[in-house]
Amino acid sequence: MSTFTDIAAARRAVDDRGKASRAVARFEVRFTRYLDQDGNAVAELPAFARDPARLLSVYRNMVLTRLFDRKAVALQRTGQIGTYPSSLGQEATAVGIGAAMARDDVLLCSYRETGAMLARGVRMSDILLYWGGDERGMAYTHPGEPRQDFPIFVPIASQAPQAAGVAYAFKLRREPRVAVCVLGDGGSSKGDFYEALNAAGVWQLPLVFVIVNNGWAISVPRETQSHAQTLAQKAIAAGVEGEQVDGNDLIAVYDALERSLGKARRGGGPHVVEALTYRMHDHTTADDARRYRSADELESNRALDPVERLRKHLVGAGAWSDPDEQRLQADLEAHVEQAVEEYLATGAPAPESMFEHLFAQLPSALEPQRDELAAEGDAWKK
Repeated sequence: MSTFTDIAAARRAVDDRGKASRAVARFEVRFTRYLDQDGNAVAELPAFARDPARLLSVYRNMVLTRLFDRKAVALQRTGQIGTYPSSLGQEATAVGIGAAMARDDVLLCSYRETGAMLARGVRMSDILLYWGGDERGMAYTHPGEPRQDFPIFVPIASQAPQAAGVAYAFKLRREPRVAVCVLGDGGSSKGDFYEALNAAGVWQLPLVFVIVNNGWAISVPRETQSHAQTLAQKAIAAGVEGEQVDGNDLIAVYDALERSLGKARRGGGPHVVEALTYRMHDHTTADDARRYRSADELESNRALDPVERLRKHLVGAGAWSDPDEQRLQADLEAHVEQAVEEYLATGAPAPESMFEHLFAQLPSALEPQRDELAAEGDAWKK
């Protein structure tokens, strides 16, 4: 977390006799990790992580996310959905975010947070619908789902100003709710992010930004994306607390989100969490990462696999075994296959439904176009 020193205290602490300049503020960005790459604890675990049942629940979601992701890529390769962004290697960050949020909080995420969506109750078949080009997949109309989470944002960082608006509404209504804005390292370079961050700091909004630093903004590496030592320190200019966590350590991610969400819910203002992880797949199924990153780099990051890290920790704690893993894999694979069947059995949307997702109230000038398209569709069915 960033440590802020009171300006007046800083001035008093500096011996400024005979000096033209003096320090007026000092800042610090903290990095948190609980598990090393072999699943061994390197620090005292927070309370929730000492409960095997809670860890097993999030581990299940991480494995589900990976299996679903693998299936979605296969569906794209066979032409059954459109371009798809794999989340391989980022499961701990996404699931940690979704698991730490309260049901009434609102998620505004980019296109790679499948694990967060699954942890929030979104159906796999609906996610497939969305990537198949059907907006009904983002409707959240099914019982028990988080109806106020926003649809997936594909434009980079466009969710940041909207997250500030959502958080401002929570503050005006005095609701103990938090908006969670998730974006990538590339998104943290956009003006949308800086403007939303500044507004959140000025108005002390209940808003948590998570910068998922996976090393690449498509083909642009992190080191040429920003000269800042960390991306978390971007919070400092807005007067916001920022910290960095090991994004491949589920416990570290959950801990940071639990703390920052709790602070925001109590009126303590916004927070920035930079999660260091790695994108082990191509940017999307339309990309070929071999053109811009080396095989050696990819291989070295495989050793940091977040799913394997948590599994090793659970095995070491005596809470998991190979037979347990085999049963889990079989169970979740069956759930994924069922979701695929539901997706494939869903009929195509009516062509005129494209007008349903443009305006709250369709302008009268567009009504004839919608009606004409609907009539053509009816005639085609006959």
